[in-house]
Amino acid sequence: MGMSVAISTATEEDVEQILKLQYLCYQSEAKLYSDYTLEPLTQTLTELRAELEAHCVLVARLGGEVVGSVRGTVDEQGVARIDRLIVHPRMQGHGLGGRLLAGIEARLAAERAATRYRLLSGHRSETSLSLYRKCGYAAVGTERVTQAMSLITLEKEAVPERYATSA
Repeated sequence: MGMSVAISTATEEDVEQILKLQYLCYQSEAKLYSDYTLEPLTQTLTELRAELEAHCVLVARLGGEVVGSVRGTVDEQGVARIDRLIVHPRMQGHGLGGRLLAGIEARLAAERAATRYRLLSGHRSETSLSLYRKCGYAAVGTERVTQAMSLITLEKEAVPERYATSA
């Protein structure tokens, strides 16, 4: 890839780049499900700024460009909800999605006491589902949300020892 990609905490200065990247990345999902009203495509800058304050948000940077991002929160039971894992189309297939996922898991375990991870994926999103399975996630449920789309819930347990040495 040439330059190395650095993963770090998102800042206010990243918000516009994250939103533009999110819009770009979710075009393929919208096409897959024939639904261009998916929430990631209609989210506003104000809504994303609010998420930046409330959630753990990581970005992957290649030089000054945000080329990936992921968000997560942890509830009172220690269940982390991981959301909006995105990687610029030209950067896909190089392990960046896996690095972002591992990074958010480590951060949520170390800083927010996550004991379990949960994420959702569309039933036709085979690339995402394959990544999640490769990273140890297993399907625990499916919910039909529209005529054309079902969401698969995937989970895995946090492994505290793994993060103690890498945090």
